[in-house]
Amino acid sequence: MAVTHAILADMQPADTLAPAYTDAGYVERISFVVDLAERLHAYGTTVQRLEGAIESVARRLGLECEPWVNPTGMVLAFSDPSRPAGMSDTTRVVRLGSGDTDLYRLCETDRIAEDVMAGTLDVPAGRAALRALLRGIGWRGRVFQVLGFGLASAAVAGLLRLPWLDIGTAGVIGLMIGLLDAAAQSRPRLSEAFEAIAGLLAGTVSILVASLIGPLNFNTVIIAALIVLLPGMALTNAMNELTSRHLVSGTARFAGAMTTILKLTIGTAIALNVAHMVGLDPVVRAWRPQPEWVVLSALVIGAYAFAVLFRAHRRDYPLVMSAAASGYLISRFGGEVFDAPAGVFLAAFTMTAAGNIYARVFNRPGALVRLPGIIMLVPGSVALRGVISLVQAQDIGAGQDAAMAALNTLMALLAGLMFGNLLVTARRNL
Repeated sequence: MAVTHAILADMQPADTLAPAYTDAGYVERISFVVDLAERLHAYGTTVQRLEGAIESVARRLGLECEPWVNPTGMVLAFSDPSRPAGMSDTTRVVRLGSGDTDLYRLCETDRIAEDVMAGTLDVPAGRAALRALLRGIGWRGRVFQVLGFGLASAAVAGLLRLPWLDIGTAGVIGLMIGLLDAAAQSRPRLSEAFEAIAGLLAGTVSILVASLIGPLNFNTVIIAALIVLLPGMALTNAMNELTSRHLVSGTARFAGAMTTILKLTIGTAIALNVAHMVGLDPVVRAWRPQPEWVVLSALVIGAYAFAVLFRAHRRDYPLVMSAAASGYLISRFGGEVFDAPAGVFLAAFTMTAAGNIYARVFNRPGALVRLPGIIMLVPGSVALRGVISLVQAQDIGAGQDAAMAALNTLMALLAGLMFGNLLVTARRNL
């Protein structure tokens, strides 16, 4: 979602190489590009941005590259333009995981690529620097990630003006899901069923609280608790890739996002059925009593939580938090003046343009502004609400309103992204 200034700005011709890598061998240069592609994919870059970045970097390194990328792998076909056609063709096939957002490592990858292309870092040293990014985040990082889950869930409940019991319940469930996520990192079997188990956990705790302690805004608490796992950004990226004619990748990403929603719903449905079988009857109420100061406090906490979850560097926290808060406030007040989809469009439009301006002025990835600026706008929570309502009522009509709301939000978000990029053209791919 963001790339280096040198990656898109005023490229040199393919046969003009900087002195730092004229001595690098053909295989070494290919290996650097492959490592760079893997890192960009792992840190959350969408297909069209990744392919544009790789083509530009390869060109600067004196290579011709034809990439084909999908959410779980890539095929990179290389050749040397200085040699006869067919004499140097090399193809690399790379199998990858689905990737996750990591703003700090994305910025570091961007910096390494710039240094190599500027000639201040040779290709072998660049490869070593990229591989150094594979180190784990350490126990402190894992603790903060778990806390981020809890803070994000509680903050979203606060933004929705839920009562204190609802906020506390959502926060506790979020912490438990954070611990489950940490455990799933090293357990492949647990990882496969992670979303279903998280939905089961959220449903079970909410049922117990609503049955034994006090009434809850039941479905809303579950959605707030699961907010970090909702694939709203994946849905947005999928539609973005489809509109940019990356049909295979967009379709695969969309299918993956819908599968995640179904797995979360399955877990919640199991909890509801078991509760019915054992005679638990959760008390449900619709009550939003919180004053404005709670909403504003929740906004600050939520912005901090997403800065932690996106693994931004500490020096970038103020920027990331400001972007997240700005996107939410523009969407909210724009929605009050016009309507909800118009507010989402204005927020996405503004934050996309702001991210591109930031990339131009500061020569850093625009994702630092763009991604947190739209994270609270994505339609994942609306989609999950629709599916949960459909399963609970066993009636297609029960989820239609939520489905239309999700579609309207998604269309407004996509329109904002496209017109924001049109207003301020990105000179960088990431």
